[in-house]
Amino acid sequence: MYLIRHGETEWNQIRRIQGHSDIALNELGVRQAEQVADRLRGEKIHAFYSSDLSRARDTAAKIAGNFQSSVSTRTTLRERCYGEWEGLTYEEIRERFENQDEASCGIETFEDMQRRAVAAMTEIAGSHPGEAIVVVSHGGLINSFLHYVTVGEQGTGITRIDNTGITIFRYVDRRWELLSVNDTDHLKA
Repeated sequence: MYLIRHGETEWNQIRRIQGHSDIALNELGVRQAEQVADRLRGEKIHAFYSSDLSRARDTAAKIAGNFQSSVSTRTTLRERCYGEWEGLTYEEIRERFENQDEASCGIETFEDMQRRAVAAMTEIAGSHPGEAIVVVSHGGLINSFLHYVTVGEQGTGITRIDNTGITIFRYVDRRWELLSVNDTDHLKA
């Protein structure tokens, strides 16, 4: 499984919380999607999945286009829901919500997002035994899954997942194995 973060958006650039907000790729994000698509062009890939949010869906479509294939979208591959924090910068969040906990702001718990990520990845992998698949999602969700697979050695709070960074997993005998993390060599060209 090639688990890939979507290309850059304007909100990524100015550090606004996106969550479930449907923010489009910016010009750089489109180029990054084209670069990751070029990087995977020679691979043998059998299926393509993405979050239903346009930044992930459009990144996946660039990749799948090289294979004359379509992309299956899943709401379960969305970023963490950030409730009232969506659209705000970290500074604005500190100013407006300094005395409120995340639950009162409508924010999905980390544990719920991680359970959703694990269930989605396992269901997708189980549908494609012995096949290579591309899944395009979001940094928070990818990191939560990475945290689960590595039992906290990598992932949320530890590992950076860049826009169009490729993290590769293998699902064998109902167990996840990590093969590589956040490969961005395609962006150096």
